[in-house]
Amino acid sequence: MRKILFIYFVSLFVIAVVIPAYSYAGDDAENKDFGLMVEQLLNDQSNIFFGIERTLTDSAPASTLPFRNESQNAKNQVLLAEGLEVEFLTRNAGDKTDMFAFFPSDNPTHLISSVEGGRELIVAPAKFNPSVQRINLQTGNIDTILRGMDKCDGIRLTPWGTILATEETADGGAYEILNPLNVTEETVTDRDLGIITDPLHIVKRNALPTIAWEGIAILPSGVIIAGDELTPGILESDSDGGTIFKFIPDIPRIDESNITVIEDSPLVSGSVYALQISCKGSEQQFGQGCEIGNGSWIPVSAQTARTDAADLGGTGYYRVENLERDPMFEATSENPNAVRVCWASPGQENAGNFAAVFCAIDYEPLLGDPDMRTVVTNRFVEGDEDFNSFDNLAFQPFTNNLYVVEDHKNGDIFACLPDGEDRDIKTDGCVRILSVIDSSAEPTGFIFTTNGSTAYLSIQHSDDTLMPLFDDYPTDDIIIITGFKLEPDNDEDDNNENDGRDISQNNDKDLEKDEVDDNSENDGRDINQDKEKDKELDDPDTDINGR
Repeated sequence: MRKILFIYFVSLFVIAVVIPAYSYAGDDAENKDFGLMVEQLLNDQSNIFFGIERTLTDSAPASTLPFRNESQNAKNQVLLAEGLEVEFLTRNAGDKTDMFAFFPSDNPTHLISSVEGGRELIVAPAKFNPSVQRINLQTGNIDTILRGMDKCDGIRLTPWGTILATEETADGGAYEILNPLNVTEETVTDRDLGIITDPLHIVKRNALPTIAWEGIAILPSGVIIAGDELTPGILESDSDGGTIFKFIPDIPRIDESNITVIEDSPLVSGSVYALQISCKGSEQQFGQGCEIGNGSWIPVSAQTARTDAADLGGTGYYRVENLERDPMFEATSENPNAVRVCWASPGQENAGNFAAVFCAIDYEPLLGDPDMRTVVTNRFVEGDEDFNSFDNLAFQPFTNNLYVVEDHKNGDIFACLPDGEDRDIKTDGCVRILSVIDSSAEPTGFIFTTNGSTAYLSIQHSDDTLMPLFDDYPTDDIIIITGFKLEPDNDEDDNNENDGRDISQNNDKDLEKDEVDDNSENDGRDINQDKEKDKELDDPDTDINGR
């Protein structure tokens, strides 16, 4: 709270003292651009609002390919905002490494990573592509946990101590892994039947929807909110885009301890629902054009979730990429169960669709009722010609700034402020902090440690012509970014855990907050009152982190 008050009073100072320096009057006003002035002001105050000394002005220029080679250091991979530093964690992550989860939740020692390569037999008779790996945070050493998935993408640490790994394919499944630090070199031998070489520690969760998974929010109760990465019109003319789905377990979890037997997971059985936004507040009126506003959850079958959503009126979005839960969103006494999730919709920049981040408040996560409008959705960030193709999202601890990662070659990362007390319900502004130099690669998997001053990032699917194989497979670089200058409250800092790296080095950092933090912020609106405007308030995975 003291941090928030500090930023608030500094903001007032900036308004009172700095803005007059940009002011103009009279005839000169006709030649000025007020929006450009505000944009410049935000960049000039980047140390206050983003903890960096100076923002990055331009994206990296196109590089000569092949670019990546063994002699490079981490600084050769990215352009950084002034004040940030970078180093390699490893250069041997599996090719197309996408998203990460810290493990365990207390004092993590590893990143658990997803590898988005397609299912491929790389060495006969039975060695398939790596799908889930663990990366030691001190040494960078890599072990493969699971092979044989098809395009493993979304990955999360659950509140009960397991890893949920999912596939980004039309028939994408979800696999739950118990004790991932002690499971090595297992294989999905039959995806359709969910046959795995170690069924005591890895299980395919057929109760979850069959969709192209990526972003996932997992609540302590076992409720899961996730999106389907589906492009509108790709299945057939006039077909809808991806829908937001919710899984509600038959037996919601109350116990806060970790499970020791995989069948004690709440993901064993439950019901699946699709989000249906209504253009009216008093009843469900849905259709094309109704993608923001209030909505309800309509029941669908897990195995046919995508087609059911299309047939029954689920709301479609342009490819739901990463979806994250807002960990600093606080519930109120009027709506104590409310949670806020945000997801990226990349659009198509060549078509003038420059992407958006949508955010939704689900006031009753354990409720799935087609006649109860318990969800309100609105756009939070909108792209432009320079900032577009949104993919990964990450909330920064303490500031709750939302970091948005672009999904294209030479991709950038932008930091976006929360919405303040102004009239609109969107971010108060975004600045560029990183750009990938390699034109064959893109940034992905961006994730913060608990204190918000360190982040990890995958430089994905680079041209590996000049690089050796590792474990019979091409590789990606994982980098560590440090230097975000934040000063959290002492009482909050006491709750941080170490990220598993040697604390005698300058890189010792606190670890990512338990992504299953049940704190949420509600706007105080009664879910049955349709007249009040939903205001997205100030505001990283277990709950809600990839491409």
